Amino acid sequence: MALSSFPDIWGWIETLPPPTQWQTNTKSITICSSSSSPSSSQPSLQLSISKTLNHPSNSISFSILADYNYPISLWTSKPLKISTNSNILNHQNNTISKLLTNIIKDILNYTPIKPNNSFLNLPESDSIPDLKDIFNFLFLALAFIISIYEAPQDIRRDCINSLKDQFACSWARETSKRLMMLMGSNTEEQWMRSMNLAITNWKMELRTMSNYVLKAPSPMYSSAVSALGLWKVQLYCPVIAMEVEKCNSVRGQEDPKLEFSLNYHQVEGVIQLNYEVMVRERWIDVLVSVDNVRCDVIRLVNNILLKERGAGIDEKHFPSRISLQLTPTVQTNVISVSVSRSSENPTREIGLERSIEGSFEPPNPHIGISVSAAETVTTNLKPWKFEQSVYGCSGTFDWFLHDSVNGREVVSSRPSKVALLQPKAWFRNRYSSAYRPFTRQGGVVFAGDEYGESGEGAIGQTMEWEVKGWIWLTYWPHKYKTFYTETRRLEFREVLRLTLN
Repeated sequence: MALSSFPDIWGWIETLPPPTQWQTNTKSITICSSSSSPSSSQPSLQLSISKTLNHPSNSISFSILADYNYPISLWTSKPLKISTNSNILNHQNNTISKLLTNIIKDILNYTPIKPNNSFLNLPESDSIPDLKDIFNFLFLALAFIISIYEAPQDIRRDCINSLKDQFACSWARETSKRLMMLMGSNTEEQWMRSMNLAITNWKMELRTMSNYVLKAPSPMYSSAVSALGLWKVQLYCPVIAMEVEKCNSVRGQEDPKLEFSLNYHQVEGVIQLNYEVMVRERWIDVLVSVDNVRCDVIRLVNNILLKERGAGIDEKHFPSRISLQLTPTVQTNVISVSVSRSSENPTREIGLERSIEGSFEPPNPHIGISVSAAETVTTNLKPWKFEQSVYGCSGTFDWFLHDSVNGREVVSSRPSKVALLQPKAWFRNRYSSAYRPFTRQGGVVFAGDEYGESGEGAIGQTMEWEVKGWIWLTYWPHKYKTFYTETRRLEFREVLRLTLN
């Protein structure tokens, strides 16, 4: 797929002669330039390759420069040993793998949370599929994050705007998924936190500027795999990029400390579905069950920053609704759709007990009277309610969080000011109470719900299934004294494949 306006760096390097034949010590290519200043005299962002030919060690290094009259170095790779008589992209000495590892580690280091790079172990370059695409994508990601943190002010905005658009194209989205599989799950989490922190920093900075709003390079990242009876969808999204559905104050007028805490988090979600194909005499049954659905709200900065610049480590959004919709994309042979579990209604136990006690103890010289009264109210509401339904050939799963006091759906309501002032309200104790609706980290896990579909005449065919989902996050104050509340939403869509045999 085309790279749009981002240069084909791999193709450019392939055209270069061996370093011993260079007329100069450096070779450069423009990554992006100022759109508002088309003159060739204006600075641009460039990738430069420099050679150092010293016996017995010959090496090259890659740099990203702001190309002024006196170039400013923004990033430089570690020296890479090469063979002077062959092309730089030759697999000898595994130079390419070392460069890719160098870029990934440097991107991971742009976070206050110390990354653990011990899990990063890339294969040798000649065994990496789609190496050219991954090579180019890593330079795109590096240039974007360098532009945010290192680029001079006069070219920074134009470079970011130019580079961010590349992340939304189909080439970048598909290549990023292959890169995540190459790096492994642990490095994938670190990568997404580093990239989403950069997006959050830039958007927070732009919120201080009037009449200018940055659309994130991609509202979120998601990927899907299908193998061995399991479908898995993984997704990440910075909270600041989620759509605000409702809030109870004018945006931009929140407490700066609270705003910092709320925005410096990201959503991390995993949806795992088990599927089973059962061949009948005249039709095929496909049974899909929810292995587990996990949703966590993860901090992008360390606890020290959240305490110093924010409202505290516990002031963050929590999941209030999760919805999944599963649909076969081609429905010609679909006979019927069914669900196999009943919707769950919330457990509700409300009791009221009043008592009065009295005593009179004569004949003492002092008359003694003792009276006491008590009233006990008990309420037990199941916080999460599960519902499922069928619309045409789509099976829908919904999990709703309900207020543990009045039973109202959290995503469509908000607490009263009186409730917000109560120190023992359930949402002020949501991470530590024995009856908390979340894990201690503020996430949720669901499992065990089913969806079934029957079809005919499809043996040996591959079916495509669309998985659409929506996640709502809500903020109600935890310990911080504020009346501010809000709900945000993200949407994702992935296609999964199933061979009927």
